[in-house]
Amino acid sequence: MKKIHNYINGSLKSLSNDELAVEDPSTGETIGKVVLSSEEDFKEAIESSKASQVEWSNTTPLKRSRILSNYKNLIEENLEDLAKIVSQEHGKTLDDAKGSITRGLEVVEFACGIPHLLKGEFSQNVGSNIDSWSIRQPLGVCAGITPFNFPAMVPMWMYPIAIACGNTFILKPSEKDPSCSIKLAQLFTEAGLPNGVFNVVQGDKKIVDLILRNSEISSVSFVGSTPVAKYIYEEAAKFGKRVQALGGAKNHLVVMPDANLNQAVDGIIGAGYGSAGERCMAISVAVAVGDIADELVEKIHVEAQNLKVAPWTDPESDMGPVISKEHKEKIEDYITLGVKEGAKLIEDGRNYKIQGYENGYFLGPTLFDNVTKEMTIYKEEIFGPVVSVIRAKDYDEALKLVNNHKYGNGTSIYTSDGEISRHFTTNSKIGMVGVNVPIPVPMAFHSFGGWKQSLFGDHSVHGMEGVHFYTKLKTITARWPKSIQSGPEFVLPTN
Repeated sequence: MKKIHNYINGSLKSLSNDELAVEDPSTGETIGKVVLSSEEDFKEAIESSKASQVEWSNTTPLKRSRILSNYKNLIEENLEDLAKIVSQEHGKTLDDAKGSITRGLEVVEFACGIPHLLKGEFSQNVGSNIDSWSIRQPLGVCAGITPFNFPAMVPMWMYPIAIACGNTFILKPSEKDPSCSIKLAQLFTEAGLPNGVFNVVQGDKKIVDLILRNSEISSVSFVGSTPVAKYIYEEAAKFGKRVQALGGAKNHLVVMPDANLNQAVDGIIGAGYGSAGERCMAISVAVAVGDIADELVEKIHVEAQNLKVAPWTDPESDMGPVISKEHKEKIEDYITLGVKEGAKLIEDGRNYKIQGYENGYFLGPTLFDNVTKEMTIYKEEIFGPVVSVIRAKDYDEALKLVNNHKYGNGTSIYTSDGEISRHFTTNSKIGMVGVNVPIPVPMAFHSFGGWKQSLFGDHSVHGMEGVHFYTKLKTITARWPKSIQSGPEFVLPTN
């Protein structure tokens, strides 16, 4: 049985003897043990990061870019192995794992342009013979705390840009699927990254709290549930850190009467049930506008019945298990509560069994109709393969549903009306909006982030938002003195 260690200063190591089981969610079997790091492990990571930061920050952006380019090539060469690691510990299909790694790889590609991205601004003669310019400088030691659902993609939203900007980075991955982070760190070392620039510390809340309170760490990036995101934001801010904390979601997909219904159904099926619904951009609410509801529900029901739920080793699998027994039970409790509160259960994914995988954490696709905004299954994030259909009499009511929900991560509208589309994209109070696109995740050269209870902090992740988050702005004003001094000035200069 494998043991997953920390990766500190270019080596696999750990001082702690505490361990936690890592399971294959398809079988429920323990496949490894991950170290639960001690305070001594954490201190070693801090010292390693501090020791390498100054030299790394003085390395030219062009040299950093070349190492990132090598890293990109190595990730591409090892894509299959990385995907297998993700699938075995998370449970998602192999194609889904490959896709998620590719979306992370796009951030590495973006970060390769760091010599251009760090360029400042220059103004000549802001005053008489005075020039002014701005530069962006690294923060120092940065940290990231990442979730189980994307053990490759979400960390790669953070550390490539932070490191490209001249920082060192400590990653605390999810203890549920920790192996991918180690492989990514080893590949970065192979690409030429100096030891100590990227360290991985395994652990649980104890390590999280050490990160939040440590005076050497300048910034914290987080993706996870809203209660934890709020805690991360508040706690880290107490210690003067820069924070970006991305929380939960309840993403609505609005289906207008003029929508291409088949496309809308395909979008709901893929975005609602893909990765067993364990995505912060999953579509969990379909808003049926007008008289399209009955046909929409029937088509979703028919398509959902055709989905193949199977382990990642089955190449025909559409969705795999959820991450753990506890999470499976939590989702089943939500389904039971939805029925109790009066929603119509069209498709029930509970008690889903697969021959040979009876101990796996599988759920079938679940579909509710006649959901109302007062119901718990509408108000709370379920994070599983559960889609709720809520009916709206017209577009205005649908938009109010989107805007009045406490979460504001992503939303989409399916319509053939350009005027409605333009109004929706302008007036929806959501961070990421799609038009006839089910999962509007921005490319790496834009930025990912929600509004309201879905993001705590001023900066989204990756793109230029990431560059700005991981750097401090400095503005210089300079004049070379004349040989004849004019004496002190007591008035604030204005030209």
